[in-house]
Amino acid sequence: MKFLENIKNRVYKVLVSSQHQLNDKTEHLLILNSQILSHKNAFLEKITSLRDLEFSVYSQWGEDGIIDWIVNQIPDIPKSFVEFGVENYLESNTRYLLKVHNWSGLVIDGSIENIKFINNDSIYWRHDLTAINSFITKGNINDLISSKFSKKEIGLLSIDLDGNDYWIWDQIDAVNPTIIICEYNAVFGDTNRITVPYKDDFTRKNSHFSNLYFGTSLPALIHLAEEKGYTFLGTNSSGCNAFFVINDAAHYVLGKIKGPVSFPSKFREAQNEFGELLYLAGIERFEKIKHMDVFDLETKKTKRLCEFETIYSEEWLNGLPKLHYFNSQLS
Repeated sequence: MKFLENIKNRVYKVLVSSQHQLNDKTEHLLILNSQILSHKNAFLEKITSLRDLEFSVYSQWGEDGIIDWIVNQIPDIPKSFVEFGVENYLESNTRYLLKVHNWSGLVIDGSIENIKFINNDSIYWRHDLTAINSFITKGNINDLISSKFSKKEIGLLSIDLDGNDYWIWDQIDAVNPTIIICEYNAVFGDTNRITVPYKDDFTRKNSHFSNLYFGTSLPALIHLAEEKGYTFLGTNSSGCNAFFVINDAAHYVLGKIKGPVSFPSKFREAQNEFGELLYLAGIERFEKIKHMDVFDLETKKTKRLCEFETIYSEEWLNGLPKLHYFNSQLS
């Protein structure tokens, strides 16, 4: 029996080693292909929207290509980043910057198991990466960031919390990122500045069984960005991440983009009370959470989603992208 167990363990180790080698080779090929796309993007004189730049090596929805292009437009951008809500960091918005551009970074996640996974990944000793286990709140976010970066200037901040995204960005003053990426909830529409009410312990999973009640609307992020001195560049075509650049560096990119374009999402991730997918689309998703409370950032009052006169623009209602306009003082 012991002999068979030893054989079993040896075979397992060989299989695991072979799988790791295969994964490494696949990753290497993906990076090589991405560099071809990056080179192609560099020669684009003007883009219609950020969708023109999308490609993914590690990101979920084309963000790697968008980030790569913006970074390459801005000379002397600080080669450092902060990202939170990274899970095990295999799929993220900053891993490409770390591995291909050799940036330094801080990642934060609320799961200790995810942080252990990152610590045991070879990426952790090969690069200047710090991983912290913490559930992010308004009270701790600046201290968490300052534990890694003493200087305010960093290259990029990526926010994906599935919850208090607006409130956390609003609170951050420990750093002044050149580029900011923030997740938005397209189900909340594109006509109102709204967000989930702040709770220290907010989680998407526990807030509503549908998995649709979380985060903030795109107009809320655009307004917050303007208040903080940032320009909206557009969103990815999947309709989940918005991109902003600090006003001082905006002139490097504005002339190369026709205008900021936002996209609605077409995700069909709604669930029933038993966690089963319902595959709801379009307005059906809104109907599922229309009686939930949101905070109206314009009136500073809490109200139900169904109390707003209009939720979606004509474009978003029909699943189409919408063209916004740059601040005339910056363009």
